[in-house]
Amino acid sequence: MALEMKVPSPGESITEVEIAEWLVQDGDYVEKDQAIAEVDSDKATLELPAEASGIITLKAEEGDAVAVGQVVCLIDTDAAKPEGEAATAPKAEEKKEEKAAPAPEAPKAKETYASGTASPAAKKVLAEKGIEASGIKGTGRDGRVTKDDAVKAVPSMGTPTSGGSRGTERKKMSMLRRKVAERLVTVKNETAMLTTFNEVNMQPIFDIRSKYKEEFKAKHGVGLGFMSFFTLACTRALQMYPAVNAMIDGKEMVMHDFQDISIAVSGPKGLMVPVIRNAENLSFRGVEAEVKRLALRARDGQITVDEMTGGTFTITNGGVFGSMLSTPIINPPQSAILGMHNIVQRPMAVNGEVVIQPIMYVALSYDHRIIDGKESVGFLVAVKEALENPEELLMDNNLMKALEL
Repeated sequence: MALEMKVPSPGESITEVEIAEWLVQDGDYVEKDQAIAEVDSDKATLELPAEASGIITLKAEEGDAVAVGQVVCLIDTDAAKPEGEAATAPKAEEKKEEKAAPAPEAPKAKETYASGTASPAAKKVLAEKGIEASGIKGTGRDGRVTKDDAVKAVPSMGTPTSGGSRGTERKKMSMLRRKVAERLVTVKNETAMLTTFNEVNMQPIFDIRSKYKEEFKAKHGVGLGFMSFFTLACTRALQMYPAVNAMIDGKEMVMHDFQDISIAVSGPKGLMVPVIRNAENLSFRGVEAEVKRLALRARDGQITVDEMTGGTFTITNGGVFGSMLSTPIINPPQSAILGMHNIVQRPMAVNGEVVIQPIMYVALSYDHRIIDGKESVGFLVAVKEALENPEELLMDNNLMKALEL
């Protein structure tokens, strides 16, 4: 019996996926629930498990876009499982065929336009330009390259001026990358996006982390990173400035009484933005544990569409890659995004004296259609104040209780 395997729906509103990679070959024996392919939707990369055991016949190629519900392979459930060497026989035969393949013909010598040689004057001019005489069509007798030919010669794509490689490669963009590109262009075209900046003295957070990070990790099994401070500072500021946590739906403004914080993480297929649900109810330990869980799932390609849907505000950290300052692009349909950057020792005036402090520049990009300048600047100042005075504003003056130590 041949079982038809169809593409399941990865999530609401997704009608098409792309075969990113087949994890098995045509004619292989597969076990039930074995991962046989990776498929890209416009939101995530998912594994396609075998629905039964048997010999598989592929009906789609890598890179093909297939509709949800379309048959992508057949599984012969009546086929017996190969034993011992029989299971690897097809691969052995393929290797024999590869060895028996005839050797490719030697490439023919490249033809040149010039049938003569270059005059001494022409050689000098061509040498200064870095052009080979063989690439010039001479107008002199018997195709000789004259000085006038050399003067008029211009380096072109067909006339390399050095011995370096000039190869090019075309590679199809994944569906996820194409969708990200489409969304970014849409945001730039359809929102009134502005960015406001500020700087944060990270010394208070450095002091807390250096004193308690080892004890925190030993007790909770996760590190005390910067993301928990920034997430909780943002949830506090979002409660103070609810318009930053809102979004536009047609002619209506949708307000949220919760803070679902999207965090940008780097995965094998590119940037992904999983969501920390109800971040306002989480402790430092809770945020760090959730960040670690989502980052690992993104890295291993296990993140689901549901885990990347429904955020109300985004935090992105370009600082891990060395970025000093940037203008992050809003993650639609959200109305604002906070950009973190690298931390650099910089001179700063403290109590009338110049001291060296660890400073981070932060950026808030926002949709001016829904968020006014007063709200955007006030929000970023509130984030700055919380980060520079975390014990009072984020820990209620009880550091040990806040860190659950």
